[in-house]
Amino acid sequence: MAQRTGRIYGRRRRRRWPFIVAGLLVPAVAAGGVVWVMRTQGSPEETADRYLAAWSAQDYATMRSLVADPPAGFERAHRDFRTGLKLTGATFRRRDSAARDGVIAFRAALQGPRDFTYTGRLRLVERDRSWKVAWTPATIHPELKQGLSLRAVTREAEPVRVLAADGTQVNDPSAPGSVQQLIEGMKTTLPERFSARRRTVIGLYRGNEPVKILTEEKGGERPIQTTLDLKVHRAGAKALKGVDKPVSLVALRASTGEILAVVNAPGGFNRALMGKYPPGSTFKVVTASALVADGIQPGQQVACPAEQNIGGFPFHNAGYEDFGTLSFRDAFAHSCNTTFGQMSVDRLNGGRLGEVAKSFGFGTPITPGVPAVRAEFPDPKDDTDLASAAIGQGRVLASPLNMASVAAAIASGAWTPPRLVVGERIPDQQPGTPRPLEKGVVNALRALMPAVVTDGTAHGVSFPPGTAGKTGTAEYGSGKEPPAHSWFIGYRGDLAFSVIVEGGGAGSAVAAPIAARFLNALS
Repeated sequence: MAQRTGRIYGRRRRRRWPFIVAGLLVPAVAAGGVVWVMRTQGSPEETADRYLAAWSAQDYATMRSLVADPPAGFERAHRDFRTGLKLTGATFRRRDSAARDGVIAFRAALQGPRDFTYTGRLRLVERDRSWKVAWTPATIHPELKQGLSLRAVTREAEPVRVLAADGTQVNDPSAPGSVQQLIEGMKTTLPERFSARRRTVIGLYRGNEPVKILTEEKGGERPIQTTLDLKVHRAGAKALKGVDKPVSLVALRASTGEILAVVNAPGGFNRALMGKYPPGSTFKVVTASALVADGIQPGQQVACPAEQNIGGFPFHNAGYEDFGTLSFRDAFAHSCNTTFGQMSVDRLNGGRLGEVAKSFGFGTPITPGVPAVRAEFPDPKDDTDLASAAIGQGRVLASPLNMASVAAAIASGAWTPPRLVVGERIPDQQPGTPRPLEKGVVNALRALMPAVVTDGTAHGVSFPPGTAGKTGTAEYGSGKEPPAHSWFIGYRGDLAFSVIVEGGGAGSAVAAPIAARFLNALS
């Protein structure tokens, strides 16, 4: 038997293969010697993070080193990407926690004239014992291919749309002239909503030809909503046809103050909202409200002589008509100037008439969304000034819109600031809180105003049933028979309105028939 030594004979020693840990060479013993083996270094996730960080930093050299077989135009493709989108900043971050079948998703957040985000994908492959990005143009953006480019294109946005209450667009060339006047007014009140807007979209292009828009195309600016009712507006325009003097009509929804129609003929000047006129006897609605609040009853007997000297100045009724003694209701219906002038001096001195006028919006800024004037009631200087103010003459001034809101206050029981534009920030806009009138005043005027149509100055006009109103003949200028503006204000149901004809003369003869045509067109 052979002598044993330190070597073992008769069997071979088993040798182990090397293991690679963290990219290191590990020897393994095998039959016949030692074999060295190398596995792929790092991980797909690590390579993706390095690539995306370099992209965010515009470090194209590092990006290139992490790409398997980078094309010759690699850097130029990324610079064109930034230039085409006019980027001011861009970040790229991995979304997936781990690669799936060699693919990792990332999120791109781009800043420029149009901020833009999208999800892209990196495909990772093993190359030269490391993980590399398999690059194609789609690596930049999933829809990018050879021959295509991404661009941010800026162009003029569609003009802001202005809508009637029913959603109909009204700011187009086919809109009635009076509506276009309102649009021009909105441009003054809301200039930023009408300023030229530019919109940037991101698209896929082949040369200069668009292939596809990648960003959502919104429908332009949020439209401007108005309260205009085109049916009411058309009825107003129809009623004004054939009038040979400047004429305006305003209609409101009495319960809300919403402006339903504003019609001016001819155009040019929006007298309905911007005109300042003595309201004439239409102001007797305010004066009668003050007298009723002071205790006068509709059935109370009052004097209505043809002429009355008040404060040294002669006041007279239209045509110097003498009604003798009659009820306060009938004095209102027949529009007795001498009655209202004298009673105001007797009972409404000390600023009382001014207080009531204020409750009907006089002196209050009017901010409906377009330029509009406020009604004026200066403090009377003496008895003559007070008597003149009581019949809507002297220094009292109002627009058709102001007087339509007076009629609306009786119809609804509260004076509500008129409004045309809704959902916008109107500069210096006043609160839209209604100002309730005294219940007794409202009840009395709801008896007085219908009497004008059934028994008074407008009884000869063919109004539809349920109409209440007040005529007005507002003198201006000088002379024994000065020219006069023709007025009629009123309401029917929840619709309040005002009509003025400049230099038209008697309200009963000119403005009242126009108002009747308007209401009948809506019946």
